[in-house]
Amino acid sequence: MSYLRAENLIGGYGGAPILNGCTIEVDRGRIAVIVGPNGAGKSTAMKAVLGLLRLTTGRVMLDGRDITTLPPQVRIRAGMAFVPQTENVFPTLTVFENLQMGALLRRDAIVETLDEIFALFPILADKRHQPAGQLSGGQRQQLAVGRALMTRPSVLLLDEPTAGVSPNVMDELFDKITRIAAQGLAVLMVEQNAAGALEIADTGFVLVQGANRFTGTGRDLLADPETRRSFLGARA
Repeated sequence: MSYLRAENLIGGYGGAPILNGCTIEVDRGRIAVIVGPNGAGKSTAMKAVLGLLRLTTGRVMLDGRDITTLPPQVRIRAGMAFVPQTENVFPTLTVFENLQMGALLRRDAIVETLDEIFALFPILADKRHQPAGQLSGGQRQQLAVGRALMTRPSVLLLDEPTAGVSPNVMDELFDKITRIAAQGLAVLMVEQNAAGALEIADTGFVLVQGANRFTGTGRDLLADPETRRSFLGARA
């Protein structure tokens, strides 16, 4: 079984279910990407993994442990870190203070982790004393990811990490995400830029109406004519 596995997820926000039996999983050192049309349930599936959505059916397993009934804060202590799409930094705090906030649950020294994050995101080291509200959109996204990494997670959940950034910044963020996974983290990502995300994905899950439509390696999904035509805006 994969390190993180969410299987047969059914649930929503009180009305008709948004998730209709989808299954998503990822191992440590790997990147899994959830793609699909608007309203497919991509971000809802992410919220279910984190415990922000009550399921009527299904379960979430982390390292062989059933965490389906655990609240989000307990899942975070168990090794999950989540970067939401918006409002993911404290704009009035400096870059350094934002990173410190990410380490609030830790009781050990954080200097080594800070050094690792500054090495991964050199711009954060350069701007460590600057308020986060003065950063560009791409720099804020790097800070949000860096703050999540301050918890020293085993699983990194990213909701639309490249939303609103330029193509150059997008490529840089994808490169950083690849490097993060290579350090042994399980990375689960929701991404509107399906083609770019699948380029770096070990596994891609295409959701339609809250159910799995296609599952395969990122490379295979990119090469599949029906997937490209239906979900990537490309001709077969």
